[in-house]
Amino acid sequence: MFNKNEFKAQIVKKGLTVKKLAEYLGINEATVYRKINADGDFTRDEINKLIDILQIEEPMKIFFAEKLA
Repeated sequence: MFNKNEFKAQIVKKGLTVKKLAEYLGINEATVYRKINADGDFTRDEINKLIDILQIEEPMKIFFAEKLA
């Protein structure tokens, strides 16, 4: 399960915007918002780029977080 709160925190921590992330990924800003809000999934390639761009140290906690009951 995608942890959107932690993902958003990483964006803020790096001083970026969703618009800038979309540019780095080469996709539309609206598409990034949809993927963040669980209306889609990031591709493997996008996840790898996001890990590099945001310098995420523990990607499993964001992109494959355990679902809380």
